[in-house]
Amino acid sequence: MNTSRSSQILEAGSEAASHFHQPMLDSPTEANPSLVDQLATAMADPSLAPKQFGALGEHYAAAWLERQGWRTLSRNWHTRYGELDIVMMAPDRTIVFVEVKSRRNAHYGIPQEAVTHSKQVNLRRAACEWLIDRRNRIPHTAIRFDVVTVVLELGKPVIHHIPGAF
Repeated sequence: MNTSRSSQILEAGSEAASHFHQPMLDSPTEANPSLVDQLATAMADPSLAPKQFGALGEHYAAAWLERQGWRTLSRNWHTRYGELDIVMMAPDRTIVFVEVKSRRNAHYGIPQEAVTHSKQVNLRRAACEWLIDRRNRIPHTAIRFDVVTVVLELGKPVIHHIPGAF
């Protein structure tokens, strides 16, 4: 897959994720399965730059969670403490701050090891800022921090979701 095609898929994924008010899905099969498949194909492109690969990994993780019935609230939300990759509403009305780590392989360790203690502290601070922002006042039952890893295995992305990671 050429880089321009990967960019088109990235843009399509960004556009789909940028809608704040996406309907809560009744079942995972209602989500767009072709987007997940397109992102998986795009991630297998060995010519992708690391930033492009990471962005596709975030799009893939969000699309995968949406297929599970989750709703995207925010993507790449920036604060002075860093960036929140994805903020989602789980089907049980829990606001989940999702940190995504994407790797082409696990040669240098498992991706979740990159979510260090200092990274966790900064994510908590960023989440507090997200929660107090008046634009994000959404009825919810709880909050949680999850880590989702995306690792290519035999040219296909494999998701590992760690609910309540910290």
